Amino acid sequence: MGRLTTLDQWLSWQESLHSQAIDLGLTRIQSVYLKLFPNGVAFTSIVVAGTNGKGSTTAFIESIYQQTHFLVAKFTSPHIHNYNERFVINGVQATDAQICTAFEQIEQARGEISLTYFEFSTLAALLIFSDQKIDIAILEIGLGGRLDSVNVVDADIAVITNIAIDHVDYLGDTRELIGHEKAGIMRSNTPCVCGDIDPPLSLKKHADDINALLEFVSTPYSGALILKGEHQQYNATLAALCVKKLNKKFKVSDSLIQQGLESAQLDGRFQIKNISNKQFIFDVAHNEAAIKALAKELSKDKQPTLAVFSALKDKDIPLMITAISPEIDQWLIAPLTVDRAADIAFLTNQFSLKESVKAYDTIKLALCEAENQQSYQRVVVFGSFHVVTDALAMFK
Repeated sequence: MGRLTTLDQWLSWQESLHSQAIDLGLTRIQSVYLKLFPNGVAFTSIVVAGTNGKGSTTAFIESIYQQTHFLVAKFTSPHIHNYNERFVINGVQATDAQICTAFEQIEQARGEISLTYFEFSTLAALLIFSDQKIDIAILEIGLGGRLDSVNVVDADIAVITNIAIDHVDYLGDTRELIGHEKAGIMRSNTPCVCGDIDPPLSLKKHADDINALLEFVSTPYSGALILKGEHQQYNATLAALCVKKLNKKFKVSDSLIQQGLESAQLDGRFQIKNISNKQFIFDVAHNEAAIKALAKELSKDKQPTLAVFSALKDKDIPLMITAISPEIDQWLIAPLTVDRAADIAFLTNQFSLKESVKAYDTIKLALCEAENQQSYQRVVVFGSFHVVTDALAMFK
């Protein structure tokens, strides 16, 4: 490789370095991690797993600690606007220079070991956060838990938001199998808090097997949140419980917890923008459970609704459509521009004859049509992070 100087150069090089984009397993990253952090990381770590709600729960925890004097960082994925969003310290994104410096350190340490794009980003987060001498890092699992690169860190507290069916090619096709994968972030004699109100038995079994201190949340938060939806009330309770579990080391008052929960915001989670006298709703929902939650929110205000939709081909698209079709009057669909995208013929075939569907070459064209349609005042944009990313970039 030649000398890499810009963030874009580093990222495009990383995309071609490893033979496959998703390659679960800790062997590769563990050997590099031990070179970089022979004694482990110096900060307290909160590791967050779950099918849906990871980003929101992470945002709630971050917002609570931002009300205090503790220095808090978060590592999340994927990003919506730019790569730097993955690394945030006290609300400020890491700079290109900080990220490139971390990449250089990883490159020196890895030797002949091939790392994925996500493994690079995980190690970069740990290096940037260590360099900034943070107190607490909230680390969001990318996929699953047990074999995800974030699990290279021994969490001081594990958070599991919920278990639903998604990523079946990697995690299994039942909640029990997926629960086992998520449970892999637990550690012996260490707290784990879970927000699933009907948890799979595999979660409890793994906690018992390794003697993890597992506790469940069963009541929604009763205060007013910026993030909309009943599921967010549960995520808020989960975040509050996580913070309270760390109270011995990082004392946070109830009033600061409330302040943090009620000021938390996050792009792409029932995010509403008024565009061309219409209400546009952007939501990264991309599996049946998340789309059911989105549908429930839409049903609270019945009105003619247009959907701009696309999905990755490895998703159960018919289930996604069925979960929300009573709330949608017309569908505008288009293919995504990523490797795992469903093409337009495949997408079209997922709809039943009773749905009103129009196909476009690009998400941008579908959005232009939605913006110009006179008969709809509400447009919901969903189905994948990629759909929302493209849409928010267009309307920025």
